[in-house]
Formats: sequence, structure tokens, C-alpha cells
Amino acid sequence: MLIRFVIENMFSFGKRKEFNTIPSNRLKTLDTHKYKIKASNFSMLKLASIYGANGAGKSNLVKALEILQNLVVNETFPVDPTHFKLNASTNDKNQYLIIEFVEEDTAFIYGLEILNNMILSEELYLSGLGVTEDKLLYKRKIQNNGKPQITFADAFEKDEKNQLLKSILIEEFVEDTKPILKLLANRDNKYFTNVKKAFNWFQQTLVVMAPDSRPIALAHHIEHNNTFRQYAETIMKSFHTGVDTLHIEKQSIKDFYGHDNESQINQTINKLNASPNDVIGIKNSKNGKEYIIIKEDNEIWVKSLSLGHVGKDNKTILFELEEESDGTKRLLDFIPVLQDIILTNRVFVIDEIERSIHPLMIKEIIKKISLDTNTKGQLIFTTHEANLLDQNIFRKDEIWFVEKDQSGSTDLYSLSDFKEHKTIDIRKGYLTGRYGSIPFLGNLQDLNWNQHAS
Repeated sequence: MLIRFVIENMFSFGKRKEFNTIPSNRLKTLDTHKYKIKASNFSMLKLASIYGANGAGKSNLVKALEILQNLVVNETFPVDPTHFKLNASTNDKNQYLIIEFVEEDTAFIYGLEILNNMILSEELYLSGLGVTEDKLLYKRKIQNNGKPQITFADAFEKDEKNQLLKSILIEEFVEDTKPILKLLANRDNKYFTNVKKAFNWFQQTLVVMAPDSRPIALAHHIEHNNTFRQYAETIMKSFHTGVDTLHIEKQSIKDFYGHDNESQINQTINKLNASPNDVIGIKNSKNGKEYIIIKEDNEIWVKSLSLGHVGKDNKTILFELEEESDGTKRLLDFIPVLQDIILTNRVFVIDEIERSIHPLMIKEIIKKISLDTNTKGQLIFTTHEANLLDQNIFRKDEIWFVEKDQSGSTDLYSLSDFKEHKTIDIRKGYLTGRYGSIPFLGNLQDLNWNQHAS
């Protein structure tokens, strides 16, 4: 679970701002939304919605989290500059990304201090959750002489064998442009057990979805998991999309490319072998059809998904995925998310969750997650959909707003900062500007629409 995320000097966030899923002690509504850490009185919330005008910074919060995940898992920086650009003094100012999260009932704090794609410091602690002192797992920083220094927990530092490992790590493996969380997690050392847990949260538990993100292994999952196939078909039917059944087309890579096209086959195999999950997605440039290429049973297969619609005389007609509406495809993308939120402790952060989906449909989906007391996962999303502003679905501390301050920097705050009764119509209050975070519209009636027309 994600507890808090702190960001400074990145994209539209000039000043340090914090987003968190910590429940307010003042609120007594929807107590089932609080997930408790075992052996602790600390709780986190399972939902969070983030509202704001276009350009206010909602997507930048998600992008910053994705950058942090990519730094940890893939050890790569973005190509383009990411610092806050509206203040010239921030060009040479350090950037900060700090996150607190829970993996396997263990709370961690992880932070990076960055300047010009150089990691000045990196820290990982066992979080005391504000009750006890945080415990150091490791701290890495650049010294004045430009060389890296790593400090581990006392138990590690007192072991003579570990001192040799430490010197080897510093001399041969630590790079200024890469975090060391992955490096340490891949070491077979009993002192790095919690480091492995922390890395697993970034690699497996956290899922960040952009508006155009697609689950590339969906066809494979549908083929091999009949329970999931039935679950997916039931959801598609319940929303009256016209989709009745899901079908998988499967062929060998040689049949797909042609047996004489060895160069293309070898190129694809090399790309597949380089993929961490042994699966890649491709798209036919001519007809837009989507495929996944996957290795199973020592063979390489190409799979595609088709959707069955019932037509005249009760006959099933297959449609390619690209023939379906954007809304149908987007709903299909969400099916693994819905199942995982119910069954697993994964954290989904989704930008523009309502994209291409009817307002009534997205509200029904969120309502299902909200009212289901058996959920195990966490859902955080940005949206413009005001119909979701319903205190029967969200607690006030699960609703967040972003807006620009006078310096152009993104401000971030929760509805729980406002003293509103639990029966008030927060949708109406939001649309009338009570909480800020809405676009400023000029008087369109006074605009001369034709003066620039030719």
C-alpha cells in the first residue's frame, strides 16, 4: 500500500508537496476503507481520487511516481529535463522524491535526492509510522570528493565479511546515475531481506497506468485462466457492451512471420529475450491489429484477442479488438485491475480513469470497489468526472484537489481540509468553486469568435 508520496522541483511541482492515504481521525464514515497494518494501529485508505483543472498538475503527480518506479526497476532517467521551469532559480536546485509504503506488512520510507540526473543521496528506512524511530537499512550519498559512500544498518556494518562486500559494491557497481535498491535486492545476503521486500513493491505491487496504458499479456491470461475468462466475459456482458465471449487466436512465430523470414523472427526473439516478463506487444501497422508474443513450453507463440458478438439467428460473430469502441477497449483494460484490487494487495495509480468510459459506467465500477468489504488492493486515480464526488462512495480524506498557485507551482490538498458535513452535496460545491481546483473560464459570450476566422 502507498502511504505517502512527497515531490519537490519536478514538472509543475516547484514547492514540496505531499499526497497521502492516511485517514483523518475526525472522520467516522466508510470505516471499511481503512486497511490496518498488522501489529500496529496505523491504517491506510483504499481509495483516492484527484481532481483539478487541465494543466493543474494531476498527471504530473502520476508521472513523477512513474519516474520513481522506473528509476528503481529499470535504473534509467527520463531523457527530457523534469525540473520545475517557471522559476529560473530551480534549474540548479535539487529534486526530491520520497515515498512511504507497505509491503508484506512492513512499512518503508525510500527517498532520492537528484540533481541533473545525478543521484546525490538515496535512503531506505523501516518506517516507524510516526510512532517509533525510523530504522536505517541503507543510506548512500556523494561525498565532497565525488566518491559514493554507503552506510548500512549497524548489524551489517559490524560483520567483517560485509565490509568486503561493501567495498566491492562501491568500487565496481555503484553508479552516480543509478539507484542501488535493485543492486542490493539482487544480492544473496541475509541483511538485505527487507531491501528485497522494498524492491518487490516497486517491481510487482505498484502499477502505474497512463491514459493509453494497455495490459499486454491479457490474451495470454484469458487463454490460460478459465476463471479469469469467465470473470471478464461476465463484466463485459453486465455493462451491455455487446460483447458476449472472448476468443484467443494462437499461432507459432514462424507461421506468423513466414518460415523464410528468419531475420524478422530472430530480431523478435532477441527483443523477447530482453523483456523482463518474456512477453512483448506488437501492432500491425497496416490494420492496427494487436498481438502479444510470448514464450511458453520452450516455444514462441503469437496471440491475439477477438471479441464475440451475438448476431442474427443467435450466431456468434468475431470482431477484432481494433474494431471495438474506445470505451469497450478501455473497459477490457480495466478487468485485470478490478480483479486484482479485490484479490491482491497491489496498488493501482491510474491517470484519467474515466477516459472513454460513460459517466454512469465509471461510477458503477468505482462504487463496486468502494462498497466491497473484501477488497485487498488500493486504487488511486486522477479524474475530471464530477459525478464521482459522492460521500456514499468516498470519504472526504479520499478526495484530493490540485491547482496552480500564483507562482505557477502545483498546490495539493484534501477535501478533509474543509469543514463539510457528511450530508453536503460535494459535487455541487466543487462545480461552483467552493474547493478551488476548477478551470477559470473567461466570459465566452464576450469573445469575438469570428475575428480570427478567414
